[in-house]
Amino acid sequence: MIVVHSPEELPAPRRKVCLAIGVFDGVHLGHQAIIRHTVTSARARDALALVLTFDRHPNAVVAPDRVPPMIYTPGQKQRALAALGVDVLWLMTFDEATSRLSGEVFVRRLAQQVGELVAVCVGADFVFGHRRSGNVALLQQLGAELGFEVAALSPVLLDGVAVSSTRIREAIRRGDLAEANRLLGRDYALAGTVVRGAGLGRKLGFPTANLDTRGLLLPPNGVYAARVRLGEQLWPAVVNIGVRPTVDSGPAAPRVETHLLDFEGDLTGQELELILGARLRDEQKFSSLEALRAQIARDIARVRAILQKAS
Repeated sequence: MIVVHSPEELPAPRRKVCLAIGVFDGVHLGHQAIIRHTVTSARARDALALVLTFDRHPNAVVAPDRVPPMIYTPGQKQRALAALGVDVLWLMTFDEATSRLSGEVFVRRLAQQVGELVAVCVGADFVFGHRRSGNVALLQQLGAELGFEVAALSPVLLDGVAVSSTRIREAIRRGDLAEANRLLGRDYALAGTVVRGAGLGRKLGFPTANLDTRGLLLPPNGVYAARVRLGEQLWPAVVNIGVRPTVDSGPAAPRVETHLLDFEGDLTGQELELILGARLRDEQKFSSLEALRAQIARDIARVRAILQKAS
């Protein structure tokens, strides 16, 4: 899959294009239906399967006080889309100028920019453009004029309720990761780039990778068994999500720290994906660093026992 940031970067020579548009946070089962429809349509027409999404959530510009925490990092989203057979991902910059485009101007500009637009696929409740001036009816009207078909797919239902990013966020917030997995159609994974910490874990004998998870939704605080994806390899791990009450005092944003079992090396700057499993315990304050060290050793022993039982 090719990732571009402007129409000038689209592959040449220009071909017919089948286009999917959306935020696609999580690339859940409903999103997958839209993407697969687009890819299938493109293959039948010898066209390019193009997905248009944005470099940030549109609310970051139009409603900064209502930006939802994201389920996936940009890297996770890109990998999920590539796995579905997308040819090109256009990561459009969503800025003030973009936010002021009417729905009609937005679509007419797209039709000019991408080449021969032959099909557009969106969700049935898709709205777009300044003050949500665009919807499926407008897409169909412009499609009839400009020569592209419009597919507006109904939501995918699980247990009679539409699969949505909102529903997945609710599951993650309450710690129901099995439900999040069902809605995503894959194992939920919390990802982030490793940044340097204070080195306390190494001093305790259990070095940790500290993840930058700004802007991401986090599961409930606690200690988890996990598998950590590093490149093509999975490492067993213990993950702590929380505020480190034994060593930090006062209000603090939750941190995500993970200890990869039997791993040696510097992970700084790399993106890790944490596939969280069993929640081992609540985060708690210990009377001393020695007591914390002893509990971490017990947590690691529990993870090893869980993994041995699963194998």
